[in-house]
Amino acid sequence: MTELTDHDIDGSFSTARINVRSDDILLTSDSYREFIYDHDDPAIAKFRGLDYEAFADEKKRPSFVQDLLASWQALYDEPFVGITTDGTLVPGLYPLPKRTEPNDERMVTAAYHFLATLDAPQRAAVNHAIDAPEWRAWSNPEFVIHRVGVRLEELSRDAADAALSLVAASLSPAGYERVREAMSLNGYLGELTDLTPLMNERSYWFSLFGTPSTTEPWGWQLFGHHVAVNCIVVGGRQVIAPVFLGAEPALSDGAHPPLFADREAQAIRLGESFTDAQRAKAVVYRSVLDPAMPEGRVHPADERHVAGAFRDNRVVPYEGICVREFDDAQRRLLREIVDDFLLLLPDHQRALTMQLVGAHLGDTWVSWYGATDGSQPFYLRIQSPVIIAEMDHHAGVWLSNRLPARFHVHTTLRLPNGNDYGRAYLAQWRAQRNE
Repeated sequence: MTELTDHDIDGSFSTARINVRSDDILLTSDSYREFIYDHDDPAIAKFRGLDYEAFADEKKRPSFVQDLLASWQALYDEPFVGITTDGTLVPGLYPLPKRTEPNDERMVTAAYHFLATLDAPQRAAVNHAIDAPEWRAWSNPEFVIHRVGVRLEELSRDAADAALSLVAASLSPAGYERVREAMSLNGYLGELTDLTPLMNERSYWFSLFGTPSTTEPWGWQLFGHHVAVNCIVVGGRQVIAPVFLGAEPALSDGAHPPLFADREAQAIRLGESFTDAQRAKAVVYRSVLDPAMPEGRVHPADERHVAGAFRDNRVVPYEGICVREFDDAQRRLLREIVDDFLLLLPDHQRALTMQLVGAHLGDTWVSWYGATDGSQPFYLRIQSPVIIAEMDHHAGVWLSNRLPARFHVHTTLRLPNGNDYGRAYLAQWRAQRNE
């Protein structure tokens, strides 16, 4: 790795974001507005006038991006296993009761209402088998990698609204509000850059998997720039994972509510609560671009987060501090942070998932990169046998900050050891019916 230079940047996938620095990266009071490109700056002006298809073609042209896409395609082509700590699945972590409950009827009703708004070609495009590989085709860049399902901005207003009504029927009210705010911030970014054909509130792909039913497994997927939500119901249990939510800007000076301010504040409270001995274990790297990081630890697209798009089978060893070393107050705060990561789940489903998380609290690890007092950008990962939750500050893509800042945030949520996309529940549901 080399030191950052002012000219060392490659569009959305900046080489600057992987260059380590020996000095501290301090957060300032600068607004994201200080980093808005001039309207005619070539960094953004060259894309003006393109539709999303032409933009995708242009973004994929550089050889660096071609190599990146090839690496992602290779990961996508792998058979699904699930994220593990050492390459071996831990069995029996997600028990599905033999006496299952019905799936939420409101979701089923909303799904059929959505389907009724589509014509025959659209219905054919939106429907996939329950275990179709397209589940794993989601991504978070603003340019198209895989075309899966239907694109909301190409649907009629009634059809797009019906798709979002299904999302609303599936999530908690607060969870739906968060997803919609992330989509709205994507539209806001399009307005800031005058690139609304590429980034708007409806530049997202939507699919159904399986047949909507109160008795059979089925689900849906919504993905695009800074939003990817995978939702499946199996025997009355609901999985919403993987989830990717982010924003640039995540803080918008009153134009929009801050998307992750509460979670960030909770994380900093936890970091500030560490004793010196705890901090020495929890803080894996002293900054988010620490020269002590091994080669490749910071990815040009993902930066530090490890559970993003196409990472379904990643081996992620535990690092940091085990929660067994926390006191009761720290454990309560940790549970509050995890509960916020699970906000998209309806209350009953979130409570069931939190019970599962609680059962493995003693085998939960917290890793932190950067200062723990909020003075620097930071990376946080909470990891156990049944959850991976990440929060990472990023450098600019459509804003000009070349170092990570609080106003560009990525978050991920996974259910490791094979239950992303509800796969562990689905396997049990099928086995129970074949007994």
